[in-house]
Amino acid sequence: MSYQLDTIIIGGGLSGLTTAHTLHHHSPDHRFLLLEKEARTGGAIQSNHDRGFITEIGPHGFLDNCMESNRILTETGLDREVIKAPLVDFVRYVYLGGKLNLIPQTPTKILMAPLIPLRAKFRVLADLVKPPLAGEPTVAKWINYRFGPALLPFVDAIFTGTYAGDYNKLTIDSVMPGVRSLEKEYGSIIRGLLKKRKREGEKKQSKPKFTLPAMTSFATGMQRLPEKLTEQLSPGENLLLNAEVTTIIKEVNGWEITSSKGHFSATNLVIALPVNPALQLLKQIEPTLPQKSIPQTQIATVAFGFNQGEKLPPGFGYLIPECENRFTLGSLFSSNMFSGRAPENHIVFETLIGGRRHPEKLELDDATLTRKAFEDVREVLDLPNEPVYTTVLRSTGSIPQLEQGYPRLLKWRNELMLSRRGIHICGFGWEGIGLNDMMKNSTRIAESILSSSGASKSDPEVKSVYF
Repeated sequence: MSYQLDTIIIGGGLSGLTTAHTLHHHSPDHRFLLLEKEARTGGAIQSNHDRGFITEIGPHGFLDNCMESNRILTETGLDREVIKAPLVDFVRYVYLGGKLNLIPQTPTKILMAPLIPLRAKFRVLADLVKPPLAGEPTVAKWINYRFGPALLPFVDAIFTGTYAGDYNKLTIDSVMPGVRSLEKEYGSIIRGLLKKRKREGEKKQSKPKFTLPAMTSFATGMQRLPEKLTEQLSPGENLLLNAEVTTIIKEVNGWEITSSKGHFSATNLVIALPVNPALQLLKQIEPTLPQKSIPQTQIATVAFGFNQGEKLPPGFGYLIPECENRFTLGSLFSSNMFSGRAPENHIVFETLIGGRRHPEKLELDDATLTRKAFEDVREVLDLPNEPVYTTVLRSTGSIPQLEQGYPRLLKWRNELMLSRRGIHICGFGWEGIGLNDMMKNSTRIAESILSSSGASKSDPEVKSVYF
């Protein structure tokens, strides 16, 4: 089959589905086609239902502080299906010094908490006088320089939880470009944040109130999000599964695509893929890539279910910095966060293993992985009994690692979208790895297509950090 379209979308993950939703919702007559090489949509988002336990193979949720994400929930009716776990009501922990340390989220409580010595707290103020660090420093080097070594284990835990990454390889310009911009503009993060907060208060003509978002999911798990977005599409009409794209050709008035399901032409092309698969296609139209690929990593999840004889500490869960030298990366207390994740009078939590530092652990068979994970967590949590349920979840997807050279790659992508009219690039790893990042960026791309304004561009965002 071959026919002319307004837009072709390559990739049926969250970015591609969000692009398709925005095009269809705001312009029902817009002719688009979404091509997905797998037999299902959703990409890395996949929930596991087994014997009354609901666990996640991919992401566990997203924060409700993104305008574009909230708009999608309202437009699809998913706002009536969400379940939320407010961060203000749920504590988090970092395992450090052989014990769980509660981490408060409000700035005042963080300053008052006995997490680091008083001298180390005053060391943070050195940020006010230290000049911006040159080059493209790693997160670890940058934090140590600006705020001192006492914060390193806590920052390590944050980036372990977010990227399953190594903060000695992740670069600050890649993972927190907004914060890096504050440093360069004001010479200090503290000074920059204070001035930014003051400007926001002046715009609102009132002092902005510090609030905490909520973690958002759905009663049947995160898979409900791509399911709902897919329900709006018509298979064979504007959605083709098992349709792997093999060739992209730039034509005078648009783009020609060859896939396993036929040839298609369109004015606009959206490549909504993770960074590395996107680069494999992009080299057909721009052979001089700044780099062929970026590093990526995987994690495995071991879920443990217990009956009513066991209890979890209150809160979301805990993370473990590398200096503790443990087998696991941390655990998420799933049945604490969202109701219905376990059968009545049962609990379930999900333990993370592997990541950038320890890919060798993923080579273990399921039985060994489960045994070693349980040996680790029962030393952290009070779990005298054996679990009544276990399962190992291994994702086929990988987590992009935003390390040395990533800012140059992002700059190259932006320049490509400006120089090649009609091409738009988004997806997992482009401008972040969070679900909100993907929904925000793909929404903006769809809006730029509908307004014929060309490639969309936004300034780096200063994102809040939560454990």
